[in-house]
Amino acid sequence: MHSAKFPNPYAIEVVHLKKKDLIEGISKTEHLLNLLIDKGVLPPETKVLMSFYRTKEERNSKFLDVLVSQGERACRLFFYPCLKLVEPDLYQSIRTYVGEINKNVRDARRQLIGYLLERDKEEPHAHKSDFTLQNNVYAAATFKKGMSEATEHKHDGIFGAAATGKLSQLKELLKGKDVNALYSSQETLLHIAAQHDQVAAIKFLLGKGAKLDMRDSQGRTALHSSAEMGHVSATKELLRMGADIYATDKHSDMPINLAAHNRHHSIIKSIAEEEIRHHKNQRTFLHIAAIKNNYSLAKVLLQSGSPVDVKDNQRKTSLFHAVNHRSENTARVLLEAGAKVDSDIMETAFSLNDQSMFNLLLNYAKELPLDAMQSVLFRAVQRNLEWIIAALIDKGTNVNSRNDLQYTPLLLAAELGNMDAFNMLIAKKANVEDKLPSGNSALHLAIQSGNVDMTKLLLEMGLNANMAGSQEQTPLHLIALYGRSTLVEELIHAGAHVNAVDLKGLTPLHVASQHGHSDTVSQLIKAGADIHEKDKQGKTALHWAAAQPQAIAVRLLLSAGADANAVNKEKKTPLHLAVIGGHAEVASTLLASKASVKAKDMDGCTPLHYAAANGHLDVTAVLLSAEKKNVNDKNVWRKTPLHLASEHGHDSLIDLLLSNSADINALDNNKDTPLHCASRFGHLEFVQRLLSWTGGNGAKLHAKNNVNKTPLQVAQSQNTQNHQHIASLLQKKMLLIK
Repeated sequence: MHSAKFPNPYAIEVVHLKKKDLIEGISKTEHLLNLLIDKGVLPPETKVLMSFYRTKEERNSKFLDVLVSQGERACRLFFYPCLKLVEPDLYQSIRTYVGEINKNVRDARRQLIGYLLERDKEEPHAHKSDFTLQNNVYAAATFKKGMSEATEHKHDGIFGAAATGKLSQLKELLKGKDVNALYSSQETLLHIAAQHDQVAAIKFLLGKGAKLDMRDSQGRTALHSSAEMGHVSATKELLRMGADIYATDKHSDMPINLAAHNRHHSIIKSIAEEEIRHHKNQRTFLHIAAIKNNYSLAKVLLQSGSPVDVKDNQRKTSLFHAVNHRSENTARVLLEAGAKVDSDIMETAFSLNDQSMFNLLLNYAKELPLDAMQSVLFRAVQRNLEWIIAALIDKGTNVNSRNDLQYTPLLLAAELGNMDAFNMLIAKKANVEDKLPSGNSALHLAIQSGNVDMTKLLLEMGLNANMAGSQEQTPLHLIALYGRSTLVEELIHAGAHVNAVDLKGLTPLHVASQHGHSDTVSQLIKAGADIHEKDKQGKTALHWAAAQPQAIAVRLLLSAGADANAVNKEKKTPLHLAVIGGHAEVASTLLASKASVKAKDMDGCTPLHYAAANGHLDVTAVLLSAEKKNVNDKNVWRKTPLHLASEHGHDSLIDLLLSNSADINALDNNKDTPLHCASRFGHLEFVQRLLSWTGGNGAKLHAKNNVNKTPLQVAQSQNTQNHQHIASLLQKKMLLIK
């Protein structure tokens, strides 16, 4: 490979170029992720993110994307030491690849290359280890170093005095020197005394001001040193003097980790007892072991008397953290020690969608409240997780239990259309006849969700195709409501009554027409739906269809023989409803099928009255093109369409109405002209356009209504700005003012 093809040989670039190999080669994604989180390379939230990806390829791809987003240092730590510990073969192949690049890259861009090629030489004692045990991979090297240096100390003045506990010699040699000065391997005298269990020397050095938090080259305190070597006396003295039991070295190991790695049980017990005495209500070693899946440490801590259910400052137990961090081995240790499984822990396992962990908890859950089990069951149905459903029911959770909204798991699965959950509940003998308080059955809900397979299965199981649900709606009503046209034939074949009515007297054809589902309308007509049936308002399916903006369903109904002039209880025809909605295309379709433009409702209004009142210019034009003679028809209040347009201020209609012979001075039952009406309601522009009309007779300025008032006096009776402008305009027209 040539350097020209590899312009920036850093860790991020290697991730990019070898992404495919890494995606295919990483088999222990979870272990690798845990290690990176423990080392602070990735945030803990990354685990939650990864839980949403099911396949290895998806998880690994997203994992690498997140890694790259954390920067160069994160990618370097990913390769070494993390990848080497978890996937040594894959690490070696990457190292070989980088080695080939090293031959061609001969400039300063060698950060990753040098890191991978030379790092192992620097740490010859590092070995493959199960990272979940949080083993200190440098323990063997440190032990040998300590022993060799101890030999040196015997012959090396102040070092030897600290190592052998010769206080008189130590006192003499320390005169005039800094007790906290760093010596060999960046250690202090306190480190050396701790390494060799010299309690008297420790007490002396601390009395002289030695600091307990001083670190050596590995980032370790004196307590690390005594714990690693298994020196009980030195450890107890350091603990008594307040040594930090949670201090971590460069490899994230605490003193107790080093003791656990070297099986120093007495040290572990001493540190654990110190924690119990002085560190209550905070995260304990057991919590940390759970978070890092250090199950060997957890086991030793429990054997040393650490309480299994102690809670941290967030009121969480170690088992909660083990579950939340997918630390299954540690969770098992805690459960075997009697850790309590509560609803919070079960919810956490559920949220992670970790089947193995969830089953483990169920096996040990002895006193979990029934309502908690049921709550998880409903959440599993929501997430369509059939394996959790099966595990909960097998554990004794009632398959027909109801939640606060009175859903059973099966009803919820039907409403959500979750087929996997539904099939598992059926397999576990869930009752398919249960209904909601509203009356809706699983069949109603399956249709509502649009799940065709679920609907067919319920019908095959014998559910009544005519069962009444909410508002006495049958399943066929819901098919019409949601436009599930492909299911019409299935329901009819199962015996559904095509003309069944609900509480409002609506048939499925009414409902489909009401919602403009033309495909369903077509299917219902083919199935023999009665197109003349009326609901409790006296409306036919055509009335409902005409109120919708699309004309397709209207054409279907008219083609099937629907009456274009049928009237409802208010004597409105479908044309009235189309005009009220402002649907010009629908109105044209109805007029083409002989709908009467002169038809009057119980208020004496023709469709044109409603077109004028609502300001529908296009619809007005359609109606006038069909029939002009009724332009001056009057309703029960003797108002013409022009009156209604003037009352509502629809000045855009004036020219159209007047040019089609509307009477500009028509009188209603109060002897008001359109000019009176516009003046009363303050419609200035309407008044202006009426006064400027020149196509025929002009508006009568001196016309008086039944209370003997002219349009000017009507305007003057109100004091809004518009009314004042209208009064001034009329006065000028009447030459009363200039």
